[in-house]
Order: sequence, then C-alpha cells, then structure tokens
Amino acid sequence: MARKDPLPVFCFKVSLSINKGDAPADLFFKSVSGLKYETEVVPVREGGVNDTTWQLVGATKWSNIVLKQGFTASSKLIEWREKWITGSERTRIDGEIILLDTALNDKAKWTFKKGWPCKWEISEFDASKSELAIETLEIAHEGIKFG
Repeated sequence: MARKDPLPVFCFKVSLSINKGDAPADLFFKSVSGLKYETEVVPVREGGVNDTTWQLVGATKWSNIVLKQGFTASSKLIEWREKWITGSERTRIDGEIILLDTALNDKAKWTFKKGWPCKWEISEFDASKSELAIETLEIAHEGIKFG
C-alpha cells in the first residue's frame, strides 16, 4: 500500500494565460490564498414549531484567489488589471493552482473558471526596511473545482 504523506505548502505553481490567445503558462508566486468556498445556511422557523429551526441550503460563495509575488517593472499582473480598468480588453480566464510534492510532481489541482482581476495592490514603501516590493492580485471567479 502506498503511503499518503501530507503535501508541503511551499511547492506549488499557478497556470494562467493572461494574454488573449496565449497558451497557459506556469507561473510561480510567493503565496496563493483564497482556495475556499462555503455554502450559506438559511435558518427557517416553522410556525407553531418552537423547538427547532430548519437549516436550509443557500447559495455557495467563492472567495477571491489572492496571488502574491515580487514586483518587477514589467508586471503582467498589473498590465492585465489595467486592461480591465480601461476596458481595452476584458478577457475572463480559467486557471489552475497545482500543489506539488518535493520532487515537483503534480499532486493536487484546483481549477477556477471565468476569472478576472478585481483588485491589485503593492506593498508599503518604507525606507527603514530592506524588503522586496510585493504585488498582490485578487481574481474574482465563478467557481473552483478540485481534481
């Protein structure tokens, strides 16, 4: 029987095709977060029934995917966001977040659909620190599928 060891969080890649017509490219980020979703619970009280509240299934909500990387002067992430703001190109993209083992083999994959850049941010500039500038991009999407 093969062992099923837990996977490390530091080995991952993101596959996106930000520019229209480009093949998906494997991109590496400092961190990826937002791989979560929840289904709303709708409490309903029935008239005359005072000992319980029915818990009905509501809408499923998807969190934005948050990508962080070191900022460079030629950031494709901010270029994609700028195209959305100006309306010059509003392409929604599909993407994958792939968890790797320490030998860099694909082990788990989350696919998101119809993503678009809803927020971009750069870290604080502070002359008293010697840190890298980190850019953050949030991608709104229409659902994540595992597998």
